[in-house]
Amino acid sequence: MSLHHLTRKKTKFLYFTRAELSSILSAYSMRVASGEWRDYALDHVETSAIFSIFKHAHEHPFMTIEKKRLKGQDKYQFILQDKNKILFKSTRLSELVSYLHRLPRLIRG
Repeated sequence: MSLHHLTRKKTKFLYFTRAELSSILSAYSMRVASGEWRDYALDHVETSAIFSIFKHAHEHPFMTIEKKRLKGQDKYQFILQDKNKILFKSTRLSELVSYLHRLPRLIRG
């Protein structure tokens, strides 16, 4: 076994819990049912878990929900972003989901 192998720090990826994912998917499914959103993707990287929301398949995400660990703590921050800016931040996912429910809705005529 090489010295590099022995000293390499094991990477611990960050994930959404089952309860967190259920809460996000509940809000997401309401927008899918109304025809506003079409697809989603989950990504897990070393520092974040990311739920990406798409209006159309095969394009860049229109919005993302990111879960990040706060430095030096066992707490997390949830960040809602559109393509250009941060829309909402909270240490409580329920507050972010509530904000998602208050976003303007597409009206079809």
